[in-house]
Amino acid sequence: MGRERFQKTGLKPAWSVFPELEPVEGISTPSIQVKTRKRARSQKVDHSTAATQNIKATTISFSTIHQYGELYINFLKARKKTFIDQLGWNLPQTEGMEFDQYDTPQCRWVVIHEFGEVLGGVRLSPTTASCGVYSYMLRDAQKGILENIPSDVLFFDAPVDERTWEASRLFLASDLPAQRRQSVQAVLMDALSQSAREQGAVSVIGIVPYVWSRWLRRLNLSAVAVGPKFSIDGTTSQAALFNIGAKLH
Repeated sequence: MGRERFQKTGLKPAWSVFPELEPVEGISTPSIQVKTRKRARSQKVDHSTAATQNIKATTISFSTIHQYGELYINFLKARKKTFIDQLGWNLPQTEGMEFDQYDTPQCRWVVIHEFGEVLGGVRLSPTTASCGVYSYMLRDAQKGILENIPSDVLFFDAPVDERTWEASRLFLASDLPAQRRQSVQAVLMDALSQSAREQGAVSVIGIVPYVWSRWLRRLNLSAVAVGPKFSIDGTTSQAALFNIGAKLH
């Protein structure tokens, strides 16, 4: 989908709301390697800077929703603004909130916010999840029960493993100023990794835009492609596997 089409429709392109992810050259297998780089250390975002001092990362579960007021509601509203209003995806919605069959008590929702405004977030689901006919997004796509995601989304059988969680609905607010995006991205990915580790995960699998991210290296995160490229509503995407087993600092 070209920029001209987005200008005509009024929809925001995917690159305006997703973290800028960039493919790792020459990797075609699900093997994971984490290497410490001097360059990575020198370019790592400083979370103590003014750009992030007021930003909070909150992980919400069904048992803790009541502790955070309207934060979960605002998170679902931010998802609706991102995925439905801006990207034009055909997803369930009600009362200004986006949701689907994977928003269950088995999930964790990581919300990045500042003074009540949601700046970004992601949903984490265990790959052992089960709710009726559904499990988790990638596995259900592979089973052929999701319309918009191809069944050959992965190079291998979708994992069912307590140590692997799925990340979905990953986004950043499209109206974030350019000078703040990298800092907010760093907070989001750190919070995603920490939340997954707290659930016992050592890796996270999920669908991301095909354009991956060099800044992942600055956070000492390693990711590899684990599926072919495919398109969803004009956005080229790919399944990726992230190693979050340990922090390298």
